[in-house]
Amino acid sequence: MVNFGYVMPLKTLFLNPPSFENFDGGASSRWPATREIESYWYPVWLAYPAGMLEGSRLLDANPHHVSWDGVIEILKDYEFLVLFTSTIGWTGDQRAAEKVKAAYPGIKIAFVGPPVTTDTDKALDECAAIDFICRREFDFSVVEFAEGKPRNEILGISYRGADGKIVHNPDRPQVEKLDKPDMPWVTDIYKRDLDVTKYNVPFLLHPYVALYSTRGCPAQCTFCLWPQTLSGHAWRKRSTDDVAAEMAHAKQLFPDVKEFFFDDDTFNIQKARTIELCAKLKPLGLTWSCTSRVTTDRDTLKAMKEAGCRLLIVGFESGDPQILKNIKKGATVQRARDFVKDCHDLGLTIHGDFILGLPGETEASIRNTINFAKQLDVETIQVSIAHAFPGTEFYDYAMQHGFITNVDKMVDEGGHQLAHIEYPGLPTEYVLEMVHRFYDEYYFRPKAAWRVVSKAIINRDVPRLYTEAKAFLKLRAERNRMVKQSKSDKARESREALGAGA
Repeated sequence: MVNFGYVMPLKTLFLNPPSFENFDGGASSRWPATREIESYWYPVWLAYPAGMLEGSRLLDANPHHVSWDGVIEILKDYEFLVLFTSTIGWTGDQRAAEKVKAAYPGIKIAFVGPPVTTDTDKALDECAAIDFICRREFDFSVVEFAEGKPRNEILGISYRGADGKIVHNPDRPQVEKLDKPDMPWVTDIYKRDLDVTKYNVPFLLHPYVALYSTRGCPAQCTFCLWPQTLSGHAWRKRSTDDVAAEMAHAKQLFPDVKEFFFDDDTFNIQKARTIELCAKLKPLGLTWSCTSRVTTDRDTLKAMKEAGCRLLIVGFESGDPQILKNIKKGATVQRARDFVKDCHDLGLTIHGDFILGLPGETEASIRNTINFAKQLDVETIQVSIAHAFPGTEFYDYAMQHGFITNVDKMVDEGGHQLAHIEYPGLPTEYVLEMVHRFYDEYYFRPKAAWRVVSKAIINRDVPRLYTEAKAFLKLRAERNRMVKQSKSDKARESREALGAGA
């Protein structure tokens, strides 16, 4: 029977856009930048509405090596573009949107993501090609538009009215019902639209698949982008039955995937729920990994290990107690040590994240953090430069005190992080230099070096390790040249200033 009342929605392309080469930004990167080693996370946020609209497509440009010329060619078959932008990629994204509009004047364009949430008026002022912006969670806002709902009736969006003035519709309540059928399973969209072999994260087994079991994060870390700009602090969870059912389904969809990753902000923050979920994952015989806070107790970690958990990504951030207090981490150095001991005892692998340049950082606190990391001796580490993203408490603090040296220069020409915050007595060049010192001191220990090599042999990943090592050393050399040049420039400026004063 033909349903004459049904109207097809706008044919919609959900886009994680092209940017710098190997850039991992936007749709599921909480820390958008080009990594030291090529890495790509899944565009999970875009997959949800893509699963709600008939005729849609999810395009993750960078890992699939699709240029803006390629995107514009693909868009000839679409009526509506939803683009997930990032602070780092914003300038390029708006220029590209203008090209899209010039090529297809009738296409509708919506921007989503942190920068357009935190400064909506600025975004609309700078890019006339945007038809509307979705603030914070955007799943149902873009779906309603595609299905024909007028803009003035859609919650959570901003746009220019007929009189040219910016209109901010009332906020949209956060999504509470996360189970199917209210929300789709993102793994179905991955199977339809993405090549899972294109996604690589150095410390995860390859190929891997990432998804969420919760949304939001109740933690108050001042630097963290998503809870303050996108997902919010309210912690909402899928039922354990729904998560386990999707995992069983994903196992059938992707028989060659070696690992599944729960990319939640705070996967195991609630003990009872985590243990309940583990009981349902255990019979599936999967290998999986997840994010974790150091406050997770041993009983929970034991249940996770028994259910197939292999690795935890843990944000240690700093080994200096005062820095942890300054950023409202909600954890202590001693608790981190106890947590790592529990993980090592249980056979759980840890990838540790550290940040240099957080509020209160000094040469002494950086040394504390390096020493702390070596004492923890986790499997792998990532050392980031503190970035004060607009919309975060950290950004407000840094702006108020005049610590941001260049708000528009957070990355280099390749999209790699640059130190853009300078505290009294702590030059940006020193922080960048210490990132490399951190890696050198950590990985050039015989124990750490052998651990990485031996795991690559066991997992038959030696070619990947070789490629990653070359990429890291190349970037390291480029950054060292950058540091030397910056020091030379500052010394010359100082000499010239002295000469002018004489």
